[in-house]
Amino acid sequence: MILWAAVSVAAIGFILALEIASRGYGLPGPITNQAQEVIFAPKSGPLLYASMALTMVVLTWRQRWITAGVAIGIDVVFFLVRWVLDAPMMFGNGALWVILGWAVIAVTRRTGRERVLLLKGVGLGLLLVAGRKTGDAWLLITSKTRPSVLDPYLATADHALGNPSWLVGRMVRATGPVGSHLLDWVYIQLAVAAVGVALYQLRHVAAERRFPRHHLVRTFLVIGLLGPGIYMIFPVVGPVFAYGPGAFGTGGEHWALANLWPDTPPPIGPPHSMPYDEITPRNCMPSLHTAWATAIFIHSRGGPRFLRYAGTFWLIATLTATLGFGYHYGVDLIAGVVFTVTIEAALRTFDRGWDRSGIRLVAYGATVFVALLLAYRHLPLEMARHPWVAGPLLLLVMASVVYGFVRVDKRWVPKSVPGPRPEPHPEPHPESSEPSEPAEPSEPHPERHPELVRVPQPPNRSRSSPTSARNHV
Repeated sequence: MILWAAVSVAAIGFILALEIASRGYGLPGPITNQAQEVIFAPKSGPLLYASMALTMVVLTWRQRWITAGVAIGIDVVFFLVRWVLDAPMMFGNGALWVILGWAVIAVTRRTGRERVLLLKGVGLGLLLVAGRKTGDAWLLITSKTRPSVLDPYLATADHALGNPSWLVGRMVRATGPVGSHLLDWVYIQLAVAAVGVALYQLRHVAAERRFPRHHLVRTFLVIGLLGPGIYMIFPVVGPVFAYGPGAFGTGGEHWALANLWPDTPPPIGPPHSMPYDEITPRNCMPSLHTAWATAIFIHSRGGPRFLRYAGTFWLIATLTATLGFGYHYGVDLIAGVVFTVTIEAALRTFDRGWDRSGIRLVAYGATVFVALLLAYRHLPLEMARHPWVAGPLLLLVMASVVYGFVRVDKRWVPKSVPGPRPEPHPEPHPESSEPSEPAEPSEPHPERHPELVRVPQPPNRSRSSPTSARNHV
């Protein structure tokens, strides 16, 4: 309970700080944007319904059906009103309304543990929505406060990996609109995929009336909280913006160094920082889409076969989209994997009381992540000139962190091995008056077995025959 209260206070304070910072730039912050979605068209309807699904893990099946029906009914009314007024069409208001409605019910109609459990469910759903809004505010702040970007450093270091963004970009373009639309949908709906895995992990909450100690939503939110801080330290816009035409109506064109992506890799030369616009987010290092997809993959390992296959597909498709659309360099992805595995190890170590193996793994992962950032910043030219050394070394250090996590996690969660079954001892038949005599057991020597102590029989208890006594021994 204290942890939930501390997290709630920290989250509220963080969101308020982002609201103030956004207002300082003359733009609405996360609180304002979320309040507008109560009435106006939401930015992402699927995300709001995914948040509602997280809230419903604390409800009974009857309450879930009623909640879903009310949300859909409200959305139908909003849809008709927007259609009449020729307003932007989007669903999701109903989902937000019922989440807020359950918050009111928790405060006014519930008491004790039931109130706490329902508020946790509401908070879980609202945290997912707030995470999206705070992420948008973070991206705005990065574009306003970091006028220069370090893309040439990553583009140079990416030569050690064979310029994967340029290679995958040409592959995605060759697939035509079908491949592009599929990858774009996977890329956008990453949070919805995370909710699918989280719902499986939280499927027993309504019956057990408690949340598990660790689940995917925790990792997802911590990644979103810490990742934008690295954006401020290492601002990067991505290949399609720094070396291509740009996307989403921002960047590219006259801000780019050259229009090279994805046909021609940039030449190897001393890197330097470059100025960029105040609109395009500096959201490449590390790749948080890679980080979130890695978290989904890790948490889907404990599910059924379909969930494991879905987690693998989402990871591969997300990596392909981040590279193929020119949003990230290859070195971003390596940093994103190390970033996520270290956070996941830290959360699991926290749940287990900070044991020594977990602390060593977290320290090692953090050291590798910092070393990667320093290498990208100060050694990119050496990495590009020696790709057959630097490239395998980058993959090796990433694999070492993953291997350490897998090894320690197996130690944390040992597989239950059934012990040997005891040998059956024949019992005398109850109807037999003279049971058969078993072989005379050898008497244990008192000097060899000092722990054996003879227990005297009570004097008022009738003893059975010697044969029966031996059978009971």
